Amino acid sequence: MGLCVLALLPATWLFASTGDRVKALGDVPRTDVAVVFGAGLWDGEPSPYLAHRLDAAAELYRTGRVRAVLVTGDNSTEDYDEPDAMRDYLTRHGVPGRAVVSDYAGFDTWDSCVRARKIFGVHRAVLVSQGFHIRRAVALCEAAGVSSYGVGVDEPHDVTWYAGGAREVIAAGKAALDAVVRPDPHFLGPRETGIADALRR
Repeated sequence: MGLCVLALLPATWLFASTGDRVKALGDVPRTDVAVVFGAGLWDGEPSPYLAHRLDAAAELYRTGRVRAVLVTGDNSTEDYDEPDAMRDYLTRHGVPGRAVVSDYAGFDTWDSCVRARKIFGVHRAVLVSQGFHIRRAVALCEAAGVSSYGVGVDEPHDVTWYAGGAREVIAAGKAALDAVVRPDPHFLGPRETGIADALRR
């Protein structure tokens, strides 16, 4: 029983630390930047879960709640490029290319949050992900210095959804460790001006 309690502590921390920072799409405060986390590609195109995240970000842009979208994902090999696939999807759905900025080294949620702050200079953002992941994203971005609200995209409660929820119980432990230790991401590099440039236009 004690082991069960210990195992659930990180998940409890995620809910307690994010409080009311998870909002419905129409209720998030207006801010400059939305951050969309990668969620896999199918034959080079965004997976259904990723497409739903991008649909929400496009709606945030269309309604004037954000002015730029940072897409962050995995481009660790030449033939796997989440950020450019995300960018192409957004431009096909009405978001101008000048408003979309790509982070090619967002290999996990912590890396994406740290790079948003240290590389792209994002201090405040609306984060977009599925409901089972969004509290972890908000908690980690807050720990990385990005004041955040989250939009949890609705999905049918199918096998994929339940698998994602189960994974989050385990991922919460790593998230708590990242928030305490605050490791550098896999790659940092020089500051990039993409977000600042997008907001000037």
